[in-house]
Amino acid sequence: MSVPDFSGTMPVAERNQFDVGRLADYLRGQIPGLEGQLQVEQFRGGQSNPTFLLEFGNRRFVLRKKPPGDLLPSAHAVDREYRVIKALGSTEVPVAPAFCLCEDTSLLGTMFYVMGFVEGRSFWDARLPGMTPAQRGAIYGELNRVIAALHRVDYQGAGLGDFGKPGNYFARQIARWTKQYRASETETIGVFEDLIRWLPEHIPPGDETALVHGDFRIDNVIFHPAEPRILAVVDWELSTLGHPLADFSYHCMAYRLKPEEFRGLAGVDFAALGIPTEAEHAADYCRRTGRGPIDPAHWDFYMGYNMFRVACIRQGIMKRALAGNASNQNALDAGRRAKDMAYAAWRQVEKVMERGTQR
Repeated sequence: MSVPDFSGTMPVAERNQFDVGRLADYLRGQIPGLEGQLQVEQFRGGQSNPTFLLEFGNRRFVLRKKPPGDLLPSAHAVDREYRVIKALGSTEVPVAPAFCLCEDTSLLGTMFYVMGFVEGRSFWDARLPGMTPAQRGAIYGELNRVIAALHRVDYQGAGLGDFGKPGNYFARQIARWTKQYRASETETIGVFEDLIRWLPEHIPPGDETALVHGDFRIDNVIFHPAEPRILAVVDWELSTLGHPLADFSYHCMAYRLKPEEFRGLAGVDFAALGIPTEAEHAADYCRRTGRGPIDPAHWDFYMGYNMFRVACIRQGIMKRALAGNASNQNALDAGRRAKDMAYAAWRQVEKVMERGTQR
């Protein structure tokens, strides 16, 4: 199965169209020095918040907005995205410059924000076809460096001390995603019910709090056009204060999934490709963040939790697709794979249970 191409732009989809003239007038009042006519195109990627390329003369910006229609509570939090991007502008974490947030829904129909356009490379296939082993290794090393830098951010000093509730992260998140799943449920799926029962009862001990991205993967960063250097981390919709290993294990989830399942890496020849193994990637992260080795049973739980979370997100996509509110033309296909991801989560649960019988 080939990896879908979500790169580039397209004309604004009919359901996402808005008054470009009103937007231009608003932006002229927010960003000094804008000249010429505003041109708007829609980015192909993204299942959640519709994203647009704005061209004002020789200046380019990116607009992200909530989708139209009835939405799940707390979903599509573009205001939170804007806040965290603004706060991280002076840290080691690379982000696009944040320009303005508009909470007046009368302008474009939903809340939106505008940030700078970052010119660079986006990779949709974690196997990085067409590159040398050295190039792949450098890119994965940079991913590791940036997520470690994120988890080292002094979130209090960055003004994000109230960006989430510190502590008890897994229990709160499992409850949240269970609630989101219930709101998106289109049929009774047994494996979801099993996960909803098992996960809250088996949360590993120990608690930590860091600023987490929530969706840190290779296609949510923009690399320099020629160097293995990240210029901006994007798509901060799920960011909050949470457990750093929840965030890092999500990033590593690709190692447990096949390319056709979640643009994954399972089954590839890591040595031939030059991509670090899961164990090597985790060891590098632990070194960069100054932590000891991660308990394997805890790690399997974190993986299962994240796959459950992705399954719930996919179910939400399915609900929006059936209602005609999804922002991406591939949404219905993504939604249909919710059940497959739930089964993948249960396979991680079985690993935890197997490790328990071996102790």
